Amino acid sequence: MSSQFPIQKLNEVETPFYYYNMQLLDDTLSVIQTEANKYNYHIHYAVKANANKRILERVNSFGFGADCVSGNEVTASLAAGFTNDKVVFAGVGKADKEIITGLENDIACFNVESIPELEVINEIAERMGKTANIALRINPNVKANTHKYITTGLEENKFGIYIWDIEKVLDKIEELNNVNFVGIHFHIGSQINDLDSFKQLCTRVNELQQDIFIKRRAIPKIVNVGGGLGIDYDNPDDNPMPDFEKFFAIFDEFLELQEGQEVHFELGRSVVCQCGTLMSKVLYVKEGVSTHFAIIDAGMSDLIRPALYQAYHKIENLTSTLEEDKYDVVGPICESSDCFGKAVTLPKTGRGDLMAIRSAGAYGEVMANQYNLRELPQAIYSDLI
Repeated sequence: MSSQFPIQKLNEVETPFYYYNMQLLDDTLSVIQTEANKYNYHIHYAVKANANKRILERVNSFGFGADCVSGNEVTASLAAGFTNDKVVFAGVGKADKEIITGLENDIACFNVESIPELEVINEIAERMGKTANIALRINPNVKANTHKYITTGLEENKFGIYIWDIEKVLDKIEELNNVNFVGIHFHIGSQINDLDSFKQLCTRVNELQQDIFIKRRAIPKIVNVGGGLGIDYDNPDDNPMPDFEKFFAIFDEFLELQEGQEVHFELGRSVVCQCGTLMSKVLYVKEGVSTHFAIIDAGMSDLIRPALYQAYHKIENLTSTLEEDKYDVVGPICESSDCFGKAVTLPKTGRGDLMAIRSAGAYGEVMANQYNLRELPQAIYSDLI
């Protein structure tokens, strides 16, 4: 059982809620800052991982930028203090009004994924009397060795410009007057723990630079290698943050840059995941024929990852010290998929016990919904409790 939680105080808060360890977040941001500064790397926080305003403000306080995938994320980032010259807008399907939001705020860059998108951005920018900085998101066809739902860098995925189309896209850019080509962008997937995948990405970027961009004398200033660094869901206390030192060193060793090029990253899960925990209380323990069900007051509406793609989260009973038993930990939602874990070994559990669903700081609160007309979970912070 983790000792990091102020259990007595948390027991007084109405569940379910998200609890954020702000000291761990600060420690993680500090390590990222130190390791990235060794190589003058530029860090953008992937807002989609957690758009909680206080989290955004804390990330911004370390001088990082914001990587956004919607117009509302752009607006939220600016409201949290990120400067427009550090806000990047990615995403395969940007609506016209979202593009307008980016242009009105003179954001740093749009990461473009197709010729039709490029043409629309140019058309809207022309109408507004603007010039849009754009980077080309290229699908590098690199296997990321992760879950099929969160891989993004293969030819079968919807993301990015295919390698064989790059020349055609560069030709189109030369025809357009209201876009300015500044970078290339890659993202091969999420929750990647096999660092060899990033070595493969470096090799592919090097090949593309040599074979296409250098030959065309269209050398981009920005090389955005994405994010995707995984975290340890099994042992959050033993490994509260990934090995950022080793991660950044891979790109320093294997990425071949041209003079004046900048390397950019978009880190999300690795920044915020371990600092967040979904807290819940046991409503009932139901005895089945062969299974004990611990029915808790948090459901898939509060944390959808286990139901969406069978994601694992460590579950702890913070208040029981009795002998262990096994439980299926399930929520109250009227769906069979509303299950957080099967045959979970826990101290003997009963009504009112405080349960912690760990490593929920990324893709937890931000994906919460009101299915079954449930209330959204509130957020509680370690430095304010």
